Amino acid sequence: MHKIIAVCGMSGTGKSEVVKYLESKGFFRIYFGQATIDEIKRRGLDINEANEKMIREELRKKHGMAAYAIINLDKISQAVSQNNVVIDGLYSWSEYKFLKEKFGDNLLVLTVTAPFKLRLERLANRPVRPLSESEVKSRDLAEIENSEKGGPIAAADYTVVNNGTLGKLYQTLEIILQEIYQ
Repeated sequence: MHKIIAVCGMSGTGKSEVVKYLESKGFFRIYFGQATIDEIKRRGLDINEANEKMIREELRKKHGMAAYAIINLDKISQAVSQNNVVIDGLYSWSEYKFLKEKFGDNLLVLTVTAPFKLRLERLANRPVRPLSESEVKSRDLAEIENSEKGGPIAAADYTVVNNGTLGKLYQTLEIILQEIYQ
């Protein structure tokens, strides 16, 4: 069986850049947050931080704290039977435990971290869904208190501190991939 690398971390740490890099290395991407976006669109709502938070919390009330892993299980199972997989956005401890039970040692967690001020700068300047400082703080609080996000971050197999250039990030990821596949 192929490997699954689940990428986690707070907003603005560079998770998307990590995922893009892994995609460039042939990994199949599964974006957990797509379920939120799809539900927002289905309801005809605007895609914004408030609606995303509302839908995330509703999906977790409906499916439990492992919601995104449950919603995406079939897609993950099918993809990993044919290819390495990168999960874009492991959000909760319950999702981690659910996936670990299903995939065992084939699941690896990679946490991406960055200093808060750098995260604020990145999030304010990103072209899609930029966030203000108050939105970042609100999201951080909700993700830590309501989403069990700290668990997978703490239990990660690999941690990347993304406070430099993209080149430095890619070098770090290449070292991790070499370690995984040696």
